[in-house]
Amino acid sequence: MNATVTMPAPTGSAKKPQNVQKEDSMWLQKELINSNYMDLATAHQNNRKVSATFVPGNLNELLMCFDFARSLPETNALQNGMRKKSGKFIMDAERDGHSEDVCTYVKADLGMMMGGEIGPTGDPMPRPDILLLSYTGCFTFMKWFELIRHKYGCETVMLHVPYQGEGHIAPNMRDYVVRQLKETVIPTLERVSGVKFDIDRLRQYMKESAKAEEDLVAVLQTAKNKPSPIDGYFGAVYYIGPIFTAFRGTTEATQYYRTLRSEIEERVRLGLGPVTPDGPMGEEKYRLVVEGPPNWTHFREFWKMFYEEGAVVVASTYSKVGGLYDFGFRHDPDRPLESLAEYCLGCYTNLNLPSRVDMISKYIEEYQADGLLINSIKSCNSFSAGQLLMMREVEKRTGRPGAFIETDLVDPRYFSAANVKNRLESYFQMVKAKRGAGGGATSDKPMIISGAAIN
Repeated sequence: MNATVTMPAPTGSAKKPQNVQKEDSMWLQKELINSNYMDLATAHQNNRKVSATFVPGNLNELLMCFDFARSLPETNALQNGMRKKSGKFIMDAERDGHSEDVCTYVKADLGMMMGGEIGPTGDPMPRPDILLLSYTGCFTFMKWFELIRHKYGCETVMLHVPYQGEGHIAPNMRDYVVRQLKETVIPTLERVSGVKFDIDRLRQYMKESAKAEEDLVAVLQTAKNKPSPIDGYFGAVYYIGPIFTAFRGTTEATQYYRTLRSEIEERVRLGLGPVTPDGPMGEEKYRLVVEGPPNWTHFREFWKMFYEEGAVVVASTYSKVGGLYDFGFRHDPDRPLESLAEYCLGCYTNLNLPSRVDMISKYIEEYQADGLLINSIKSCNSFSAGQLLMMREVEKRTGRPGAFIETDLVDPRYFSAANVKNRLESYFQMVKAKRGAGGGATSDKPMIISGAAIN
């Protein structure tokens, strides 16, 4: 809490409502996100080109080498979901012909474009000058960018990232990505931006990335403490924001993560649990690992269902969707292009199912979790495919009970608070019963709570 960060002047959307409590670092994160939207809104009038790219496998450090203002369409959809704007956008996109089964991030983004291209903070969203797609396990990304390219007619460059089908990154996979960076991606970025590539500039950004990544890992791993000083799912949404989006590689991100780490380490020293929107969390009763993204349209209500029951998420796969830093990866300035390739190849959505099971099982054991909760997202195949099989395998390995609920990313029609709450309460009761029966890691009998889609 002793470190300070110089932040931009607060915007209207970042004012602190009296009925919401957050750690100081959460407010700093919000200021960073808002400042990027302002940067985007003024980019073209300041003679800057605009890029659009996705969170998993994003090449933020490389884009900064060419002075692009950086937009992330899925982050735009997420932010609109948290601000209760996405429902209308989705219905507008469906009326325009998009299927109910299409990823709701896509429809929320397209609906925003149809609605006057006003971003989540109320600032205008500029047309992109280039679309940079790093394929990392999500086919929908490619179709999404086809639609954006069709609308704006902008330059598009694709970085094809091989899938980790065998559960590891082979040298030929890395070399294949590096060759694309050298022969296609960098020349295209040079041509569109008018800026010559400087590899020393890339190395400097990577130095900053590595510093931030080190601090983020330290923060996330504090959840091994009892009580956990953080929530590794809901709270981690704020922690991962800068590093997964337009700020990785910047000094602002380095300062932010230094501040965050100081703040969380102080909570560990004092033996405090997480800060929730309603204030400090009470007694820690349940420790969970969560698979799948959160629901954004009812984010606070969803989180409240956990902390009111004394449940804290100690680790989540979603907090690794933009980088598996706690498994050792760091952006390496001595190997800049190879490092970018390994980052893309190692994203969570690019892992095969056995690798995901290994990761979740490791989290349950190392973080002493009581079980696994899967929030299966109706419209996200990248996460939802194979989740039930994953849950059953994790149960077999760890002996800890699993639970399965269904919501959606940013479609408010697929969140039933009563339904979700009932299932969570039943799951917590099962965890408690298993403890009382002497269950835990030694039990090999799985416990499953499942349900139909919520509507």
